[in-house]
Amino acid sequence: MPELTSRRRLLVLAICCMSLLIVSLDNTILNVALPSIGRELNASVTGLQWTIDAYTLVLASLLMLSGSTADRIGRRRVFVAGLALFTLGSLLCSLAPSLETLVVFRMVQAVGGSMLNPVAMSIITNTFTDPAERARAIGVWGGVVGISMAAGPLVGGLLVDTVGWRSIFWVNLPVGIAALLLTLRYVPESRAPRPRRPDPVGQVLIIALLGSLTYAIIETDAVFAGIAVLALAGVLYYEPRRREPLIDLRFFRSAPFSGATVIAVCAFASLGGFLFLNTLYLQDVRGYTALHAGLYMLPMAGLTLICSPLSGRLVGSRGPRLPLLIAGTTMGACGVLFAAFEAETSNALLFLGFALFGIGFGLVNTPITNTAVSGMPRAQAGVAAAVASTSRQIGQTLGVAVIGTVLAAGVTVGAHGPGYAAAFVAASRPAWWIIATAGLVILVVGAVTSGRWAMGTALRCADRLDRPEQRGAPEHARTQGP
Repeated sequence: MPELTSRRRLLVLAICCMSLLIVSLDNTILNVALPSIGRELNASVTGLQWTIDAYTLVLASLLMLSGSTADRIGRRRVFVAGLALFTLGSLLCSLAPSLETLVVFRMVQAVGGSMLNPVAMSIITNTFTDPAERARAIGVWGGVVGISMAAGPLVGGLLVDTVGWRSIFWVNLPVGIAALLLTLRYVPESRAPRPRRPDPVGQVLIIALLGSLTYAIIETDAVFAGIAVLALAGVLYYEPRRREPLIDLRFFRSAPFSGATVIAVCAFASLGGFLFLNTLYLQDVRGYTALHAGLYMLPMAGLTLICSPLSGRLVGSRGPRLPLLIAGTTMGACGVLFAAFEAETSNALLFLGFALFGIGFGLVNTPITNTAVSGMPRAQAGVAAAVASTSRQIGQTLGVAVIGTVLAAGVTVGAHGPGYAAAFVAASRPAWWIIATAGLVILVVGAVTSGRWAMGTALRCADRLDRPEQRGAPEHARTQGP
């Protein structure tokens, strides 16, 4: 990549942040619109689950493939394709005549989305070569997530109440088109000096694993649960036998990396479940408008925005342990507040629960990436970060799937029918205990995988990854695949 002026580098950063904004904003806006979508398209709780999970599932399945493809054929080329596809998918979603077509068009969006965030991060990393500049750029990049969390409920609520739920997808169109044109004009092309080989078998196994597991949870289907088990066995058998696997299972010998993966899944499962539960509760049970519901979510969104940069400073000065411990405690306390103390019955407790979750989620995101790459050799840090990003999407997918299924099992009457409010609140209790348990896991795993022993395992793992003779068996004894 050619050397760019300071002004040009900032412009590239702004373009990359535009892509992150539309992807992040899309999910938070959609949650506010779920009740309206359900009423117009006559969708059940299970159907609403699929509008979210179809997107996050495809995104999780393709993130690593998109990143490696961009390294191979050109980052700008893949980024442009992602912007075009995401914008087209958004337009199609706004025109969807039924729930089934909306789910399909959300999957189109997700294919484009998978080409944006990991590729944009690679562009930023290669644009900002000075470590201090790169750290500041990544800090700005992370702050965009907080902005989308804060703006999403308000923008979504305003659009749903004034124009209708279809308008939430229109937001992506001007931003996506502008980012596309600016990318073609100002972002230089770049490739990895030695890109990884394709791993089509590993990619198919990952898609089969995530897709069948999600379907088995949402639809309670034992056949697909069996397929998920077989796909997992295939990953564990096939991937270690490739010289350049899609997922290098040796990474999991690093306690910080394994811990970051578990924490990412738990944190984003909690987020997915939290947004899904509260959006339906505030609108279908309390009867608030979408905008009113968005205003109620401000304590969570605002504190996420405030605590995200604070977490970065804490990680930089004191390491990841403190923010992880606080995050696990506050997210777990939020779950207990709703599950055991019926926070829905009091606005004061409701806002306290939302604030606790906002603090926890704001603090947990930065340490995930930091912990994942701790001790990793530089050549492997990007792959480790990509796995952490994939874990986030897997967590959100599973959170909506599990908590939505628990909720659907307990709510046997239609929305606004007699007894619906009482049934919803009762059915949400087990879901809140799941969120409380996820907070406890974050607390315990964060404590165990951020100390001296854990860093020792990371350094030993990095040493093995750096030594060519540790990369596996001789060539004739390995499965290279196509």
